[in-house]
Amino acid sequence: MTGLPLIIAFIVAIIVMIIMISKFKIHPFVSIMLISLVLGILAGIPIVDKTLEDGTKISGLASVIGAGFSGTFSSIGIVIILGALIGSILEVTGAALKLADMVIKLVGEKNPVLAMELMGWVVSIPVFCDSGFVILNPIRKAIVQRTKESSVAMTVGLASGLYISHVFIPPTPGPIAAASTLGIGDNLLLVMGLGVVCSIFPLAAGLMYAKFIGKRVKADDEGEQTEVVKTYEELVAEYGKLPSGFSSLAPIIVPIILMSLSSIVAMAKIKGGFADIITFLGTPIIALAVGTAFAAAQLAGAGKMEKFYDICNDTLKTVGPILFVTAAGGVLGKVISASDMVNYISEHAQILSAMGIFFPFLLSAILKSAQGSSTVALTTTAGIVAPLLSVLGFTSPAQITLVCMAIGAGAMTVSHANDSYFWVVTNFGAMSPERGYKTQTMNTLVMGVAAILEIALLSLFIH
Repeated sequence: MTGLPLIIAFIVAIIVMIIMISKFKIHPFVSIMLISLVLGILAGIPIVDKTLEDGTKISGLASVIGAGFSGTFSSIGIVIILGALIGSILEVTGAALKLADMVIKLVGEKNPVLAMELMGWVVSIPVFCDSGFVILNPIRKAIVQRTKESSVAMTVGLASGLYISHVFIPPTPGPIAAASTLGIGDNLLLVMGLGVVCSIFPLAAGLMYAKFIGKRVKADDEGEQTEVVKTYEELVAEYGKLPSGFSSLAPIIVPIILMSLSSIVAMAKIKGGFADIITFLGTPIIALAVGTAFAAAQLAGAGKMEKFYDICNDTLKTVGPILFVTAAGGVLGKVISASDMVNYISEHAQILSAMGIFFPFLLSAILKSAQGSSTVALTTTAGIVAPLLSVLGFTSPAQITLVCMAIGAGAMTVSHANDSYFWVVTNFGAMSPERGYKTQTMNTLVMGVAAILEIALLSLFIH
């Protein structure tokens, strides 16, 4: 099958995949792999490896699937594991709380919603947004007590900050996976930098919506002031002495510095043994390994090194599903690449070219809204879009990074009942599902739209 029938088959396959995941609750890994297999057969990919008369070798469907799966693992598997491990250690040692305190001191108590949003934004760079909300929620409740700010406004502000960095800024697994699938895995510093820049509009939108909705919706815990302060103090006491500011920041900052130096060496075309060492240390896998070493030292300094085995074990359990879903997304992308679809679209690319940066956003938003997981939306959309980058006119690393950001913007649009984060926010924020739709769901819509508008503006200037 080629041409328009293949395009139609592809659209139907994506719709079926969404229904399988959202309606019938079939695991994303199984759904994506099955759709990849069926789409590969419909696309006419041979079921076994073949060699044509002119000596050209054509990979069979099994080889294509294997290459897509293993290629994804080899490029991002270790990076995702190390990034998640750093986040887990920061949770256990109390460094996440220390980072939160530092943000409060920086912003001041007169701007509690902004402080809460920025706190979440910083903490969620290495920590999953779900666990980040659970960690920071007692602080949110304590600040509500101290400032008399709306509990709902604080909840929405915290949820906003956590979500924005969760979809935009590595070492959160979703952005790392999407960047690697799009071919910019070696430019994580660029992804981080543009992730920070692309956070500006959604941070502003989230802040404004938090203040807006906080005046119109009330939480169930608005009056539980005394208990809140006790909970916060007990939480801090559980950690004993919190790590120092440097110790808390080091696992995040050191990898960024190493990757920055590596980029400088590459741009300046410096040669020699020292440059080779810097390049080696600045490789994402090695840089994050160094960050993990700093995190482990922090764990040892807190006298909790005996927990390291369990932390590693729990982290692997957490990232396992993400890795497999990511690899499945890579399989789908490989199948698309091996089919005739890209060639056909290249010859009839006017519509896609007209959509430009909005194409990956809309596709990611559809997947996000349908199946709930931002990480699945990021990885799956990246796998679909990767073979079409040149067709869409995005060829430079900066342009491809903007595509990654557009996918991230779609991956937060919208969070509702099929998203675990929706239930974390509503339950810990003491809100009913109905109020959750007015707050979390509407806020993610507002932030997603704000994000893609900023990205579209940036695409006018970045080439």
